[in-house]
Amino acid sequence: MEKLNWFKQAKFGLFIHWGIYSIIERGEWVMYRERISAPEYAKYAEKFNPQNFSMDSLCAFAAECGMKYAVFTTCHHDGFAMFDSQADPFNSMNAPCHRDFVAEFTESCRKFGLKIGLYYSLGDWRYGIMKESDSAEKAAAMRDLTYAQVRELMSNYGKIDILWYDGGWCYPSTQTDTVKDVANFWRSTELNTMVRSLQPDILINNRSGTPEDFSTPEGCIAKNSNGNYTESCFTLGDNENSHWGYFKNETMHKSDAELMKLTLSAICNEHNLLVNVGPDKNGVIPDWQQQLLRKRGEWLKRYDEAAFQVRHTTVSTDCNGLSGNEFCVTAENDEAVFCYFRNFPDRETFIPFMKTDIERAILLNSDAVINCTPHGKGILLSNLPETAPDTLCSVIKLIKRK
Repeated sequence: MEKLNWFKQAKFGLFIHWGIYSIIERGEWVMYRERISAPEYAKYAEKFNPQNFSMDSLCAFAAECGMKYAVFTTCHHDGFAMFDSQADPFNSMNAPCHRDFVAEFTESCRKFGLKIGLYYSLGDWRYGIMKESDSAEKAAAMRDLTYAQVRELMSNYGKIDILWYDGGWCYPSTQTDTVKDVANFWRSTELNTMVRSLQPDILINNRSGTPEDFSTPEGCIAKNSNGNYTESCFTLGDNENSHWGYFKNETMHKSDAELMKLTLSAICNEHNLLVNVGPDKNGVIPDWQQQLLRKRGEWLKRYDEAAFQVRHTTVSTDCNGLSGNEFCVTAENDEAVFCYFRNFPDRETFIPFMKTDIERAILLNSDAVINCTPHGKGILLSNLPETAPDTLCSVIKLIKRK
């Protein structure tokens, strides 16, 4: 699909979970997990007044970290809209800050060259907790609000590149709800027809119950399926159940190596990687999240040609579908095959099953001269330096013979 081309080339996006739950400092599901009533929860909106917040700083950070697009939570499951919604007064314009953060976000994305993604939760806990207190009587009103707010988002902020649905539960919800049930409840074909009438070039994810343009596995890497391209989304916490919104006492974090592994999967296996940050109540990304993403961003800049200008390859794939060897994985473009070494070998390494002729090898960002010799069914790389030139991941570029 031609309209997916920019998305596939972008590879990396920044997910931003920020809302009044950030005031409570216990994650974005705090209203649900602690069963805070809607009236009690609404009182936090009266305290939402981020000090010295700059959307430009947030989007500049995304660009600095090598992101090509960003996805902003315009309204999470708590129903608080981070924009000037005429459909519901429970929004940021009516909080003490009196700001339309979606307007600021879209403007800043354009300023820093980022494609624009808007997250919107279909489900709203104010209308009941799914499988517990969700109300069939209130379902129609909730759905009407969703349609109205999605229309506002698609109409009031210029060109939008991605609509990222979430919270696609049926109301009332059961233990046996299917994807088809979700699509029927939300009348998703009708909803997305409306969206595309307003934003013809938009990409829509699969969480409204219909396949649309791309799938969004959460906390795991999944292969493209049913003809859909995949974008895997992750927190920087240590597992798939980590918090997406700000959690003050979060101490279990992904390591540099874990984030690099996810990055290489996106590069070599042709799926996108959407990495989340959870700013605090003032919109400041925690230092530990900034450090992880800045380090990875510096790597992306050093290895731009190996990060963004490549595709999946089978030139060095064994019978188990594994790429490269025990030290590296591979990708390619028309000029070269790239070997990504998370674990650097000794002074030499063998790349098996090379199905293309290689002329020479270059260790990127290094002065070392690498020997490249055909050897059986593969090539032998020798004269490697004793230590890795890059602590995150070193890359050898194998130039194809013309």
